[in-house]
Amino acid sequence: MLFSELAKTLPDYAKDLRLNVSSLLSEQVLTDQQKWGTLVACAHASAHKPLIDAVEAEAADKLTAEAMNAAKAAASIMAMNNIYYRFTHLASREDYRTMPARLRMNVIGSPGIEKADFELFSLAVSAINGCGMCIDSHDKVLAQHGMGTDKIHTAVRIASVVHAVARTLQAA
Repeated sequence: MLFSELAKTLPDYAKDLRLNVSSLLSEQVLTDQQKWGTLVACAHASAHKPLIDAVEAEAADKLTAEAMNAAKAAASIMAMNNIYYRFTHLASREDYRTMPARLRMNVIGSPGIEKADFELFSLAVSAINGCGMCIDSHDKVLAQHGMGTDKIHTAVRIASVVHAVARTLQAA
């Protein structure tokens, strides 16, 4: 089943989500790689297997193997980083902010696709995971790469809708 079809199975009380999925899938602000990579990364961040399968099925002919891998890698590395950096940010003790992470994050430096696109995926996942420190960090890198706020805003809209779809499907 494709993501666009899965969205149609949402209950009537989630009609707004169905409409938002349709709207975001036709969105033209992002390139296909940016849009579908963000969708894949956010689906993986949702950890809802039927949603992951549906998004990947629809993205299969829109993403290269490298971009599909990078989207999954963004979700994976942000699952770790968002916990770690949210802790260092929220903990009262200053010591944690100055300690080296000593966690491997090589994929961030060499994601296999354009750095800005990987950062966009990472920012969207960080929004789902609620790590303000990571959101700020990725936003700064995206600004340095010349990515406009309209693209970043669209990626976060995708994150919010994908997350809501996953939660609704899990509860239904």
